[in-house]
Amino acid sequence: MTSPTDRFTEIRIDHAGSISWIVLNRPDRANALSAAMLEEFSEALEYLKDNGGPVIGIRAEGKGFCAGFDLDQVGKLGGGTSLDPIADRDRLQRNLDRWIAIWDHPKPVIAAVHGYCIAGATQMCVFADITVVAEDARIGEPAIPIGGGYLAPIWSTLVGPKRAKELSFVPGNSIDGRTAVEWGWANHAVPAEDLVASVEGLADRIALTPPEVLRIKKLSINRAAEAQGFRQAAAHVADMDALLHQADAVKAVKARAAEIGMKDLIAEYRREPTTPLKPIRKENGE
Repeated sequence: MTSPTDRFTEIRIDHAGSISWIVLNRPDRANALSAAMLEEFSEALEYLKDNGGPVIGIRAEGKGFCAGFDLDQVGKLGGGTSLDPIADRDRLQRNLDRWIAIWDHPKPVIAAVHGYCIAGATQMCVFADITVVAEDARIGEPAIPIGGGYLAPIWSTLVGPKRAKELSFVPGNSIDGRTAVEWGWANHAVPAEDLVASVEGLADRIALTPPEVLRIKKLSINRAAEAQGFRQAAAHVADMDALLHQADAVKAVKARAAEIGMKDLIAEYRREPTTPLKPIRKENGE
């Protein structure tokens, strides 16, 4: 009997004992979240409600977890400077709703992050129930400043507002896996070569609890987090991001991308991350 997920081209589902993995499988494009990948991801979550193991895992092929939304497809960068604000807001909310489906899923969801985890991919992990990272993983903001708080407000529910601001205010800012645990963004940091085995071992231990009990435990803890504002923090981010996309400053950044290319634009903004904080020595009074 074939599964409806057999036709997927940009993700795949691997079953390994207690865990069913949703594997981001676009390594030639840094696992950037394309329109097709996002649709397949949502279909996989829906399928795994009633199929597969009692625990869901999210991991990726290739050098890193995910470089965020594919800006040419999903992010609507593409060099353009005009975008209908209502359509933009709807697009942003639709993408966010895919991650909210992780939060509302009846099964526990564990994200296993290696390499890089950038922009919208970090948002995905915030909605996961548990996140395990490689010690040398790089978790960070978009490389160019074109967003208006689509990520950091939700980050703040885990790391607090001051750390969320520090990460968000610097283009391309990032933290490593160990810092992600220290900040409360992730549960555990392990050597990269042990990542998958560590998560599968955790899933086996979780699976000792009956699925019905797991479902209610997750729902109960989610409600406690929502009483503290988690869902409210996510409620406005699409609106704020769509608003900023209409600003002249953001349009200028997009125009610059069209002029010199994304690679050179990223290089213009590239700086060392602020964590750990180091002084910058300026010469000749500059």
